[in-house]
Parts: sequence; structure tokens; C-alpha cells
Amino acid sequence: MNEHFTAGFIGLGLIGGSIAKAIKYYYPQATLMAVSRSDQTTAYALSEGIIDEAYREINDAFSRCDIIFLCAPVETNASCLPLLAPLLKEGCILTDVGSTKTDIHTHVQELSLTHCFIGGHPMAGSEKFGIRNAKHHLIENAYYIITPESEVPQEYVDRFVALVSSLKAIPLVIDYHEHDYVTAAISHLPHIIAASLVNLVHDEDTPSETMRTVAAGGFKDITRIASSSPEMWEQICMTNAENIDKVLADYITRLQEVSVQLKKRNGSAINQLFSESRAYRNSFSDLSSGPIKKVHMLYCDMVDEAGGIATLATILATKGINLRNIGIVHNREFEEAVLRVEFYDEEAQKKAAELLRKYRYIIYER
Repeated sequence: MNEHFTAGFIGLGLIGGSIAKAIKYYYPQATLMAVSRSDQTTAYALSEGIIDEAYREINDAFSRCDIIFLCAPVETNASCLPLLAPLLKEGCILTDVGSTKTDIHTHVQELSLTHCFIGGHPMAGSEKFGIRNAKHHLIENAYYIITPESEVPQEYVDRFVALVSSLKAIPLVIDYHEHDYVTAAISHLPHIIAASLVNLVHDEDTPSETMRTVAAGGFKDITRIASSSPEMWEQICMTNAENIDKVLADYITRLQEVSVQLKKRNGSAINQLFSESRAYRNSFSDLSSGPIKKVHMLYCDMVDEAGGIATLATILATKGINLRNIGIVHNREFEEAVLRVEFYDEEAQKKAAELLRKYRYIIYER
């Protein structure tokens, strides 16, 4: 990508803002413009030098863009396509950052924009949101799935792949149908399972709420994603319902098979279930981000004494290491240590582990 290119952003939240920051970081000569429904967002982006031009609505200025990122919610992105269509100059790449792809591709095809649309899904995020929490390294080492329309020239695809790579993300070019099927299994279904499991415990709990009391450790980890935005996940599920329904049906079948083996008291079948899943799970790479946000945490052994947690927190604070959460693990059935400490990013976690070990704390990283 030429260093003097112009990029436009429709929406400037966490993902859009982070991509804009990354472009400004690696391409300081690039010109960035944005439309946002919030004047505060664009004002902040201008003041911080994240963008160069801000507009309240899509206008002729976007006819200067070499690439345009659709970074609003899925339904809003689709509604912007008719406004952008007459403004796209020759050679402009139109892309999005949505978690589902079939819906936006369908709208692109209906508007005959198949010559320039390259779908995108950076598999990164945060529990925070908005431009103020954007980071230029948010997509670094994260898979960035790319779904080009069939009529897009290979030159455009190569140019977009090169841009994504230069922002330190990991480009992965696949068909958009495959994208939605893959994410249905590894992201969308797990969120449904987590939400359903939490609701099951809620409904099955004893009158004294013992399940809720001891729901820590492993249970809390595997259901963490149940705390995600209901509005966002409604949109994701509604725009990928067919794929989710298929993998959900397959999952239900597998659960029913487990139920049969439990009724038969078939220990070898249950052993095989855990052995196969363990082997496959342990083959996953930790080198890149996936669609489900990773929790950056460590566990610490410490004696239960007055001021213990405060002392640890002070040690970290003196080095500018911010904590996301800290607390005692009361249910340690699956944990090695007493204290669980969560951080906002991997860098903070690594610095904290190194620092605390210097103070002779016993640290476990996961």
C-alpha cells in the first residue's frame, strides 16, 4: 500500500479506532477520515491525531478514499452501502469488520459492488469499548479473516492482504460461507452454550443458592463469555442462524451420545471422550488470537494474612501495571493457587509475573 493513501471509516469504535490507530502508527503519511454518530468520538479522534477529517454523514469526501472500512454494527454497515456506492473511485477497496459475513456479502451482491468488496473480520477485541480504548496493537498477532467477492481483482486482494500484514495481523483468505460456518462452531455456539449453562445452574440451583456460591474456578472460566453484550449477540445469531443451528444440532447429538454412555456406565467411552478432546485441545496454538477474547491472568500462592492482597497490588502499582480484577479463589478444585489476578493485556500479565517472582511469589500462568 502506498504510504500516502487515504482511508475512510464508517464508525469509529474499539475495532475501527484500533485499525485507524494502527494505520496512523505504521503509515503516518496516510490521510484518514471518519463518520461517527457521536460528535464526541470524532472530536476525540481529531484531537488525538487518530484521524485527519471528521464528518457527520457520508459525503463526497469519501470519493477520495483508496480504502473504506465499515466498522459500525452489522445492520448499520449494510444500510451505508447504497450511500457509498456512487462515491467509490476506481481502485477503491470496500471492506468491513463484522463477525458474520454472509449478510453483508448478500447486500453487496444486490448492489453490484462485487468488484470492490473484500469482507474482513479481525479476530480481536476487548471487554472495553469505544475509541478511547482503541489501541494500535489490538489486532497484532490476531487472525484477520479476509473474504473477497469472486469478482474482486487479485491485485486488490493482494493489496489488502499486504495492508493487513503490515499492521502486524495474520491474514487468512477464505470464502465467506466457510467463515460463517467456522465461526458458528468456534465462537457463536460456545457463547450460546455458556449462556445456556449459566441459566441452567440458575434454574437448577438449590434454595440456598449453593451452586452460585461455589461457581468459581473451572465453571467461571468456561462461562466467562456469557457476560457478553446481549444486543451484539442477538445480531450475530440472527445473521448466522442457519450455520449456528446446524452445529448446535450436531452438538446436541453428541451430548445425547454422552447421555447414552452414562446410562450404560460405559467408562471406556467416557475416557475416550476426554482423551480425544484433551489431545486435540492441546494441539491448539497460543501464538495468535482467536474469535473468543483471551483472559490475561495469573494465579499466585500466598498465605492468608492481613494486607497480603494490598501488598501485592502495591507492588504492581509501583511499576504502572494496571489490574482488571483480583480476588481469592474459594473453589480450587481445578486451580493451583489461592489468588487470581486478571490484567487488561498480555504485556501487563508478563510484566507482573516477572516482577512478582522477583519478590519470591509463587506464580502460575495459564
